[in-house]
Amino acid sequence: MCMTGRRRTRSTSLPALSRPVGATALAAGAVALCASLTAACGVIPGATGGSGDDPVKVMTWAPQDTDATNKPGMPAMALAYAKWINSQGGVNGRRLEVLTCNDHNDGVGAAKCARRAAAENVVAVVGSYSQFGDSYLAPLEGAGIPYIGGYGVTNDEFTGAMSYPVNGGQPALLAGLGKALATGCGNVSLVRPDSIAGDQLPAMLDSGLKAGGHTDAEDQLAAEDATEYGTQAARALREATKDVARKGCVVPALGDRTDTFMDSFRRTRQDFPAVRTATVLGSVDQTVIDATGGAGGPYEGAYITSWYPVSSDHRWDGMKKVINKEAFGDNRIDPADAGVQTTWIAYTVLKAVLDKIGDGEVSADSVRRTLNDGLRVSTGGLTPTLHWPYEGKLAAVGFPRLVNAAVTLQVVENGRLVAARRGIGGADGIADMTSVLVHADVP
Repeated sequence: MCMTGRRRTRSTSLPALSRPVGATALAAGAVALCASLTAACGVIPGATGGSGDDPVKVMTWAPQDTDATNKPGMPAMALAYAKWINSQGGVNGRRLEVLTCNDHNDGVGAAKCARRAAAENVVAVVGSYSQFGDSYLAPLEGAGIPYIGGYGVTNDEFTGAMSYPVNGGQPALLAGLGKALATGCGNVSLVRPDSIAGDQLPAMLDSGLKAGGHTDAEDQLAAEDATEYGTQAARALREATKDVARKGCVVPALGDRTDTFMDSFRRTRQDFPAVRTATVLGSVDQTVIDATGGAGGPYEGAYITSWYPVSSDHRWDGMKKVINKEAFGDNRIDPADAGVQTTWIAYTVLKAVLDKIGDGEVSADSVRRTLNDGLRVSTGGLTPTLHWPYEGKLAAVGFPRLVNAAVTLQVVENGRLVAARRGIGGADGIADMTSVLVHADVP
């Protein structure tokens, strides 16, 4: 298994859930000052009192206009949600104000977004995407700001004390995909980014393969910002077709560059025996399938795992109505995009938190306390009921904050992405990957 170019990863131990000493002392000092100077001291910065006069300020960030993965639909969806909720009178009479930030797909940009969130006194960062958890989580934790509904692209989101994920991230998707492929594939070749985030992917895919009695996948690194992948496609095909008795499988997991890989793959595969392709949602969606030839393209017959139901499912009707009302014609927002869907669910959680707080003070502290105090959030069937205990069932393997490991299995049939009825799930094609991930060899 090729593991060249690996980098050291961070510890996945769970820090304390309480606010750091310095931040706690600072907040305590502010409260004491207010108590002694009530005539001169108003609401604590970053807090909204019961009057409903001040807006509830949050932030959503994602990379945009970069040479690698871009998620412009996530901030756009957040703005559309705020516009919609404010047209309904806000939340408990308070207007929702959404700030957006572009992390530019680098650690410096991610840290700047987090510091801006702290400077702007936001009460939460909601429905965001960044590959650089080690850059943004520390500033957020220092300011006591909860991170609600991150995309799940790095393991940091499942270890950070103030992270409240709504899906199982790449760990659940790849574990589910591995389990689905285990019975029907010969050799499996994984093509993934040569990055810190990419380093975390092989163990997750292998956990699913092992659960189905399969050997580990061949791990192949590729530049995330490459413009063609002919060499990588040829190597993946060579590895996948070594076993002449069983059809092999190629699994590209390159984010926005997956379609670039598949363009090279389509040209190269003619020189090799037939293989099956499979990937995870976020690397491929219906738009990509259409653009690469639909039923005649390279994804026909491919398995794809997702955190959520297919985009045609009626449970997405509420989100689609908001998009049509508040962002009609905004081509950044694709209802089938997993990032847009994650942002919708994250703001559903935020609304549940604010509803629970009611007329009380809205601050980063009160939002975090409400999440920690056993709040259970229904997402209308898009996910299982969400809640965040101090440590979830996967704490033993370094994912203490991963509380929803459910995945759905989808398949491309006649050029359309539809729900599969076999493989990893029961009759509804849904499976909980918790028991699989418990045995993952996490780096």
